[in-house]
Amino acid sequence: MTVDRYPTRVYIGNKPIYPGGVFIVEGISMSENKNNMEEMSGSCPHCSGKHKDRDDKEKKDLMNRLKRIEGQVRGVEGMLENDAYCTDILVQVSAITSALNSFNKVLLANHMKSCVADNIRKGNDEIIDELVVTLQKLMK
Repeated sequence: MTVDRYPTRVYIGNKPIYPGGVFIVEGISMSENKNNMEEMSGSCPHCSGKHKDRDDKEKKDLMNRLKRIEGQVRGVEGMLENDAYCTDILVQVSAITSALNSFNKVLLANHMKSCVADNIRKGNDEIIDELVVTLQKLMK
């Protein structure tokens, strides 16, 4: 697997895919491919089918965090290619794990302040059960 300069593209062999596993169709614009992804999202067994419109600040913060994590992962890949010592790699992987945990904390806080709070205000108490299930998955 290789990654090119576009942060949304990952390659397996010579076939470009999105990190979520959706193949990029050559000759189709990114917006058309995004529409294809959105149509397919309902069939993903791991997705709820729900969507959230994030404000630009929240989206930018989350994307910056992911890009830093992506850079850390590439750094570990380089360490492996250069035969770095095991404990040096383990320390870097631990840093990646911490960064992912921080990402989850920010995303969870945003989710509770917006999605959960809005649903409770609208009288949809089922969102609490959804939150409990999500927290159980995060705490395994």
